[in-house]
Amino acid sequence: MDSVPTLHLLLSFLIFSSFNSSLLIKASDSISRGQFLSGNNTITSKGAKFELGFFKPGSSKNYYIGIWYKNIPVQTIIWVANRETPVTNPSTSKLKFSKTGNLALYNNSSSTPVWSSNSSSSTPESISAVLLDTGNLVLINGSDSDSYLWQSFDHPTDTWMPGGWLGVNKITREYQSLTSWKNPDDPAPGLFAQSMDPDGSNQYVILWNGSEIYWTSGLWNGQFFSNVPGTKEHTVFNFSFIDNSKRKFATYTILANSVITRCVMDSTGQVLQWYWLKEQWQPVFTQPLHHCDVYSLCGPFGVCDEKSSSICRCSDGFHPANDRDWELNDWTLGCSRKSRLQCGDKDGFLEMANVKLPADRENLMVHSSKECESKCMNNCSCNAYAYDSGGCSIWKGDLRNLQQLHDGDIGGSTLFIRLLATDIPTSGNSHHNAIPLILGVVFGVIAIICVVFALAFVYRRRKRAQALKQVEGSLIQFRFSELQRMTKNFSEKLGSGGFGTVFKGTMPDSTAIAVKKLEGLRQGEKQFRTEVSTLGAVQHVNLVRLRGFCYKGSDRLLVYDYMKEGSLDSQLFRDNPTFLNWVTRILDKSRSHCITFRPNQTEVSVSWPQVP
Repeated sequence: MDSVPTLHLLLSFLIFSSFNSSLLIKASDSISRGQFLSGNNTITSKGAKFELGFFKPGSSKNYYIGIWYKNIPVQTIIWVANRETPVTNPSTSKLKFSKTGNLALYNNSSSTPVWSSNSSSSTPESISAVLLDTGNLVLINGSDSDSYLWQSFDHPTDTWMPGGWLGVNKITREYQSLTSWKNPDDPAPGLFAQSMDPDGSNQYVILWNGSEIYWTSGLWNGQFFSNVPGTKEHTVFNFSFIDNSKRKFATYTILANSVITRCVMDSTGQVLQWYWLKEQWQPVFTQPLHHCDVYSLCGPFGVCDEKSSSICRCSDGFHPANDRDWELNDWTLGCSRKSRLQCGDKDGFLEMANVKLPADRENLMVHSSKECESKCMNNCSCNAYAYDSGGCSIWKGDLRNLQQLHDGDIGGSTLFIRLLATDIPTSGNSHHNAIPLILGVVFGVIAIICVVFALAFVYRRRKRAQALKQVEGSLIQFRFSELQRMTKNFSEKLGSGGFGTVFKGTMPDSTAIAVKKLEGLRQGEKQFRTEVSTLGAVQHVNLVRLRGFCYKGSDRLLVYDYMKEGSLDSQLFRDNPTFLNWVTRILDKSRSHCITFRPNQTEVSVSWPQVP
């Protein structure tokens, strides 16, 4: 009884193994009829240089059948089978041979392949696919490994490998070219291609959208292409150009097996020859040399800027047509207007200075820039105009190849792009844009200067007021100009005597002072300072306090506290209507005898004429 379950188990295992025969090719370099590749299974070339299997590029959710370098840590795809028809689940997708002998990719349980080699074989039962150490996937019939029924080198995507070829089949008139990926996340065909010249000359060209040629290799002269002289100088590979009855093509081979190189038509429109050096890919050949020389790299209404980190940008009044594509450096859709044009007085022009003008201009005969602007404004198809010494140019339709130049670049012009007036920056249109900004800056600077001067003035006044405050046991040395200001140029005279005239003044802290201008003195500055210092040291309740002095040239001035009642003599004689009566005089005389014993007695304020 126990043998029955064991037999069932064995049969189930055999059936499962035969059904999932892809497990048997995990360590193989080929796929034979009856086998299939699915999920994470891969095949590896005999020398373990290349690997074929399902891969997912970048952040994409789609899967593709591709070939990549086996021993390079950065997955580098050199060929894609289903670049236009991805699958979403590799576990339910299968790469296998069809009944007719085609290598095909099937998605889920569908009987219709999403990709096929479109090859034919008279004996499909003996066909197999082999991955070579050159990175070439070939279909062979039985043991005839020298005759290929089909090979991936005849159907390159964006990469030209050593041993591969680019050219034209003279019999079928089919061109074999490199076509860029749409972007790093999408291997679908992009807009840029490298191909043999479609006009039949012996040179290679790079085209945009299959029509616009923006770079040529120059003609083959028997040794190299005239615009690529380094082709013959390379000692790393051997470059050949062959023209026979069947094909006209170029090919190259590596002279050292240790060299890893590939030629790529990049999604940014440049052709690059890459070498694997020091654990990274390094470009040794790039054409065109500058990004902005690529035709329509930034798409319609996009602006190319070599010095910008993102290369492409949208000007004012426009925004990226597809934000996701722009994040992936795919600018082919360019920029879209924020608002539709109204074709009338609601439109205006945005000035763009120092730019390389777009392609496909139309020249007009006019006499002024105003007339040129009017010609464009009155034509609803006109999207931009430029006026210079060469005359008037207008552009209809999409603007392409618009390039921002910088200091030192030659050939810069001013372009006026048509926008809805409300989309033009609020700072103004064209030449008026800078005026409000300049005025704002000027008024701002003036305001700052005024504030600084005001603060400096207040600060100096405060510092001077503090400096004028008497320090204990010292006199203040005033400047003559300060005393002039305090006395209002000596305008309020208090009196005069044998040694000078006294004027009333006011200090910055509003303290009243009496300033005496001495006259008739001839002593020097040193003697004057000595006598003033002695006088300042005298402190008595019956003497007015000396605050400071001034010495300037022949001018000598003394500064006293101001006594509003005047000097003692003005209080003793009848010339003064408020003179002291005799009772007050007798009482004050009596107090003077007791002053030593009554220290808190109110001081008598008198002023005596004092001479230093």
